[in-house]
Formats: sequence, C-alpha cells, structure tokens
Amino acid sequence: MQPRPLRTTVIGSYPFPGWLEFAVTNLSEFGPADRAEMQADAVVCALHDQMSAGLDVVTDGEQTRFDFNLSFYGFLTGIELESASPRRFGPPAHDQRGKHAVTGPISAPRGLGAVEEFERLQKLFRASYAGRDDVTLKASIPGPYTLSGRLLPNADYPDRWALTEALLPLVRAELEALVAAGCREITVDEPSMSCYAFKEDTKRFVEIFNRTVETIAGKTRLSTHLCFGNFKARAVGLRHIAPMLPDFLDFKVDEIHVEMASREFAELERIAEMAEKRDVSVGIIDVKSYYIETPEDVAARVRQCLQYAPAEKLSFAPDCGLSQTARWAASQKLKNMCAGVQIVREELGLK
Repeated sequence: MQPRPLRTTVIGSYPFPGWLEFAVTNLSEFGPADRAEMQADAVVCALHDQMSAGLDVVTDGEQTRFDFNLSFYGFLTGIELESASPRRFGPPAHDQRGKHAVTGPISAPRGLGAVEEFERLQKLFRASYAGRDDVTLKASIPGPYTLSGRLLPNADYPDRWALTEALLPLVRAELEALVAAGCREITVDEPSMSCYAFKEDTKRFVEIFNRTVETIAGKTRLSTHLCFGNFKARAVGLRHIAPMLPDFLDFKVDEIHVEMASREFAELERIAEMAEKRDVSVGIIDVKSYYIETPEDVAARVRQCLQYAPAEKLSFAPDCGLSQTARWAASQKLKNMCAGVQIVREELGLK
C-alpha cells in the first residue's frame, strides 16, 4: 500500500537552472570549490520548486548529472568515453548520443556517485526543511540493462547481455550503499526494458532486475520507472504496456511507474491488473508537451484512474523525468499536478 493514498511523486530529474547550463559549458573557468557551490545551489533550486509544488516525494533533481544515466559512465573504469556525437545535425534522435568502447574489465572503484548525491540532498533538505517528516527523499539510479545500452560489445563482453552482467554487481553495490546511507526510497530506472519488452525475453528482464535488487528488497521502498524513451521529447520504443505484462509484475518492487499522459491514457485499464500485485504510479503529466495541465485536468485524470485501482494503491507523477522540459513549464506542471490530486483527496475525505 502507498504510504499516503493518492501520493504525489517524481521520477528523478528536473531541469537545470539556466545559469547551471551556462556554467557546465564553461567549467574550466571554475575551481573545485566553485563547482561544489554550484551543485549545492542547483539542488536547492530543484528542492524549492518541488517543495513549493507540494510533493510528497522529492529528489535532488539529478542536478549534478549530465543526464539521468550518461554521467554514470564517468565512474566506470575499463571504458573509453566517446567524446563526439556520431550525428550532430538533423532532427534529434537517440543516435546523436555516442557509445563508449570497452577497453578492459568494467569496474567502479569509487562507486557510481549516487550516494554522494543523496547525502548532499539530505544535508540541504535538513537545512531548509527541518521537521518536514511528511516528505520523503528519493534517489534514482539506472539499472544495468539500461546502462549497458551505451557500451560497445567486444571480445570479452560479446553482447548487451554480457555487458549487463558486468554492470549488475556495480549497480547492486550502489543500491546497498544508498540503503546504508539511510535512503528510504529508491527508483531503479529501467526504461530500456520497457522499450524492448515487445521483442526481447521479458522473463529474462525480470530475472536480471530481481538479481539487481535482491539484497535491498524489503529494506527500502523500491520502485521502477518504465517508459518509452524521452531524449529531446522523442520516444524510442513501441509504446504499448501489454508486452510487459504479466511478467513485469514479478519485479521485486513495491511500486511500478508507467507512462500514460503522453499516450492519452491508452491501456489505462491495465493498471487494474498491476494493482493486484503492486502499487501503481501513473504518469499523469505529459513531459513531452508544453500544454500546462490545469488542476481540473489532473483531477479528472485521477478520477479516471480510480475506476481501475483504489486510492491506497495509487500515486501520481509526471510521465518521465523533467530534465527535457523547460523549468518554467516543469514547475507549473508539478504545482498543478499536486493541486489536482488534492481536489480528489478532499472529495474522498482523505488527508
């Protein structure tokens, strides 16, 4: 059951402030202390927007990451980072992000950086929002199958499955370290599994996922985010939930998040099946659109979801992370999401 019926949450990422975008392109002008200050200030901005919106669950906005998963490669040894985009011109698409060559055994001697991010979030949250025990701090980390997608197979790692197996213990160790640091909620992002569920072995996906989280399952609130891609607001996978079911319901998680708003709530009835085994977080805000959903829009969508699943099994979030959405829109979308959910809470007599 959800810690709070009709809970409001986010996936992980949030837009960078404009000044941070500028600073990232001029990092050589800053010293390490300057960079640390910028990182903290950016997290404060993300926290402010999320707390002002009234969310039940907040993150650091992934303000210290280049992308929800691309920055993790900087923590890996045994790879050679791709320095140039393979295609620089034309409409945005996933082939504009390069892949990294594997040059030796893959390891992460310094971890993957998520623990440092979470500890920064804890410190800044306590400094500004002491006593707000009603708000949960969440960390997000990409799963090994999704991370494997940006690595090039070689003789030692001949395919994506082999690369996934090499990454799996590294992700698992980071998850364990997050739990040890006191993280009460973690999302394991595996959008590549949902993107390719229509053509790959879904049972194999489940087995990989469950081995990744086996040592922390039951020790923290665990969720997974499943979407169909959002690079420059472009999807990459077949946008159907049906291929994931029923196998993905065997993920060892408390909550499964699914992209709905950008798909006009197609297959919404499938959340009834999902809610029988797991809590369901419904993507109720379209991060690919600059239409700003009103509170009334959101309330109507919540009521629609309640036709298929009870309030105690539901939470609501944007379809995906908000890093690809301008901050002015992202902040208003979150405010209206929370306001719309609150309308229905009051109708149902919920606190």
